[in-house]
Amino acid sequence: MPAVKNVLVVGAGAAGTTAAALLADAGVAVDLVEIKSEVSALGSGITLQGNALRVLRQLGVLDECLQVGQPFSQLVIRLPDPAATIVARVDDIPFGGPDLPSTVGMYRPDLARILVARAERAGVRFRFSTTIDSLTQDDDGVDVHFSDGSTARYDVVVGADGLRSWTRRLLEIPLETKSVGMGAFRMFGSKPTDVTEFHAIFGGPSYMALVCPTSPTTAYWSLVEEARDRTTQTPEERLADFLELSRPYHGPWDEVRDSFTDPAKLNYTWFEHHLLDAPWNRGRVVLIGDAVHTCPPTIAQGAAMGFEDASVLAELLTDRHAVDEDLWAAFTARRFDRVKTVVDASMQMAQWNLDHVQGDVPGVTRRVAAAVSQPA
Repeated sequence: MPAVKNVLVVGAGAAGTTAAALLADAGVAVDLVEIKSEVSALGSGITLQGNALRVLRQLGVLDECLQVGQPFSQLVIRLPDPAATIVARVDDIPFGGPDLPSTVGMYRPDLARILVARAERAGVRFRFSTTIDSLTQDDDGVDVHFSDGSTARYDVVVGADGLRSWTRRLLEIPLETKSVGMGAFRMFGSKPTDVTEFHAIFGGPSYMALVCPTSPTTAYWSLVEEARDRTTQTPEERLADFLELSRPYHGPWDEVRDSFTDPAKLNYTWFEHHLLDAPWNRGRVVLIGDAVHTCPPTIAQGAAMGFEDASVLAELLTDRHAVDEDLWAAFTARRFDRVKTVVDASMQMAQWNLDHVQGDVPGVTRRVAAAVSQPA
């Protein structure tokens, strides 16, 4: 018999929907609450490496993701010169093994839609425009009071509610989220037909100018600058700044720049980081994903770590026979050091960009590959 019969998941992001679907597959009754009124995902695109694809295959949605996304296997490095000269093509390391694409680019809302639909098919009960107001637990379960006034009791509560996790605050867990010092514009738009890999220009007026294919016809275009407070700008002002910052970058940028006209397709976020010391549970309430770890996307492993958290947690809650310290110790043993390796490596690569130095990127990438290439 699984360790749990019913579970509450807080947050309908990638980690939350994955955990919910896998638990429901095993016969657990799962409720999922999401404070937003509908499925949504901030951002333009997402880069998923092989270990993230491994979990999508476990969910049975990999083929659907491949149909709407864009697999690729190289990083194309260009110079910030008038010709955007290509100086290197670097093969991606297949973090998920030789039987999976090394990397897939996707439009974030497409991924969110696929994951929510998968959880619904598994029988997860979604409640939108709802969150938790309070948690009271004892040795046998957790009593939850919801924002709509209802109450329920669960064997375990999973807080997968993101960077500013309300579940974490309810547990009174102190965790300082710090700015890395970089801010990123991300624009979703069309792409030239010959851009079939990830393209990166390092240097120029921004730290990086990046292009990630998200389908055969689309990509997200990113400029990484020194972090600025752009909250007072109108969408039109942010778009104007993005276009101006992009003008020194050429090659594919010149081909599509005039099509960037919709401010609604442009997002701006700071790179931030935090990592909660183990353990990630307080009694029968456990945190996963961005609620406990986040890092700059310099290695493109943030979402992968959330997927892995969800997969390992669901496995333990359905393979073990009791929610006890042994279960939480096993979760810590399988997750903490692996995640710390990714966070530390991501921060190291971000610091090299901030300092404008050429670090040992291949060496760091190999270190991460050694940590994450085997199943979590």
